[in-house]
Amino acid sequence: MTGWTVLDMPSQQGRTAVVTGTGGLAYQDALALARAGADVILAGRNPAKGARTVARIRDQVPGAAVRFETLDLADLASVAAFGARLRAASGRLDLLINNAGVMTPPRRGVTADGFELQLGTNYLGHFALTAQLLPLLRQGRDARVVHLSSLAANDGVIDFDNLGAERGYQAMKVYNQSKLACLMFALELQRRSDAAGWGLRSVAAHPGLARTEIVPNGAGWLSPLGLFRVLFARVLFQSAARGALPTLYAATAPQAGPGAYYGPDGFQELRGAPAGAKMPPRALDAGVAARLWQVSEHLTGARFG
Repeated sequence: MTGWTVLDMPSQQGRTAVVTGTGGLAYQDALALARAGADVILAGRNPAKGARTVARIRDQVPGAAVRFETLDLADLASVAAFGARLRAASGRLDLLINNAGVMTPPRRGVTADGFELQLGTNYLGHFALTAQLLPLLRQGRDARVVHLSSLAANDGVIDFDNLGAERGYQAMKVYNQSKLACLMFALELQRRSDAAGWGLRSVAAHPGLARTEIVPNGAGWLSPLGLFRVLFARVLFQSAARGALPTLYAATAPQAGPGAYYGPDGFQELRGAPAGAKMPPRALDAGVAARLWQVSEHLTGARFG
């Protein structure tokens, strides 16, 4: 995989992909997949932004098979409606990239269903979405689910006693937890797919430090994270296109392993070409992962299989 780029992507002709989000990494994922011939569905909560992103992709890839569908991961009713539309329109899905996210809003927010906003959007919304699309994925060809984690997962702890941060909201701590949950979901989904014969390849990835709008959209430009982003954007942060490579490798490379984790190959996995990422020890706790799955089913009402 040394030096892997989008030029190494195999053809995606005949494959259908759903990518959550409309900017940053989602745009780069959708652009690369469309160039490789996939039918791409960009799923996000802002139709105007979605339309602009689709137009940008079609400008660069004339004739690209790309469209936008409304999906608000912070609203389980929207997730269910999205799943119902796709199941009614298609018999299969080959690739789901659980990418969209919220990072460190300064004050605790909640989703439409009362979940803490970061956990609800980054993890619980994607958990419910994957359950909604499982019937289509089970019919897919080399079906894959790619879960976006983060270097922040290294410091994450699943706090079952305060999962929604009702008692003391610390923005970064909650973000870390949400991204560890995404990584643990990737591993547990693979275990359950293997046990039940769902035929999925569940893979996790992280972008290192990439120049996207997730920090200013969440914490804001004047926050400590926002100022760090401004001051070190060129020194430490790689482009969104480079940050998307681990995800695209996980999504398309024949050698991307089930239950594997990919990130940049440079210093501290901050930037570079895709490579195997260091797995946080907490992510490997199958007992915690199974409990998190049960809690997630209870909270969201989602059922797999």
